[in-house]
Amino acid sequence: MGDDEVSNKQVIFKGYVKGFPQESDMILKSSMTKLKVPEHCRDAVLVKNLYLSCDPYMRNRMGILQGSYIDSFTPGSPIMGYGVGRIVDSSDANFKEGELVWGITGWEEYTLITSTEGLFKIQHTDLPLSYYTGLLGMPGATAYVGFYEICSPKQGETVFISAASGAVGQLVGQFAKLSGCYVVGSAGSKDKVDLLKSKFGFDDAFNYKEEPDLNAALKRYFPNGIDIYFENVGGKMLDAVLLNMRFHGRISTCGMISQYNLEELEGVKNLFNVVTRRIRMEGFVIFDHYHLYPKFLDTVVPLIREGKITYVEDIAEGLESAPSALVGLFSGRNIGKQVVVVARE
Repeated sequence: MGDDEVSNKQVIFKGYVKGFPQESDMILKSSMTKLKVPEHCRDAVLVKNLYLSCDPYMRNRMGILQGSYIDSFTPGSPIMGYGVGRIVDSSDANFKEGELVWGITGWEEYTLITSTEGLFKIQHTDLPLSYYTGLLGMPGATAYVGFYEICSPKQGETVFISAASGAVGQLVGQFAKLSGCYVVGSAGSKDKVDLLKSKFGFDDAFNYKEEPDLNAALKRYFPNGIDIYFENVGGKMLDAVLLNMRFHGRISTCGMISQYNLEELEGVKNLFNVVTRRIRMEGFVIFDHYHLYPKFLDTVVPLIREGKITYVEDIAEGLESAPSALVGLFSGRNIGKQVVVVARE
């Protein structure tokens, strides 16, 4: 079987993007691959991809990056991102054929992963495998680190989350409620706002698109100010939040999706409030915190099993649906974590 060649459908990155990405920036093609790790590749694994993750940070990789924590995608090569797969062949003693893993993989049916350093074995196979693209994968760990490690929440504090129905935000809100905080989220549609309140237990939520004055909106929901802001949006929302932070507030800066498709980034006018209100604002990248992943699992897996944490996924079927699913993130088309199913087994 290993010497047999099989067809390998791929999503290829066409070329560097300016402005909003289009489905036409990616092309679907097929190539042939052997289901065996080449002899010259040591400590490598070949995986059959099952689930792929669509994440906002991937937009940055579609442009020319300099001095970033990640590299640009390579034109003419498959899109790369987080995914879940089953090992078909391995030359790494730590990974065996048949094991389930999650980590960075290609947008294709089969991927040769030549460095297994960022690959995680999936232990809790009784939980949905797709969760390892979200709740139990990178977005889940991001929510955990950004909220608990950076914000150090205390019972009774007020918490605001932007892009709150997304892969990270929906989980931060539930962590905040479990910590005894008052939680408000913003999202971009009535359905998403309803989801925050009915499904995820937020105390309140609003549609930012219906608020002509974000400062006034935040004063309405937080008359006494915000202790913790989990930042996913940037731009005008960040500026409004800075006017509403309490003294010694904390801002966990996870992402700024409002800026990813702009050729000229928006400035922030109210930054001096960081000084006057003694606000601690910290950016973070989850790559630096994966040593906390076992601690994260120990915390979250029991909460899932006890029904204390819930998660909403937006499932796109088939590799051919992946370009549309990724592009849809930037118009807010997805409701919940955007996942692409390549194969269920």
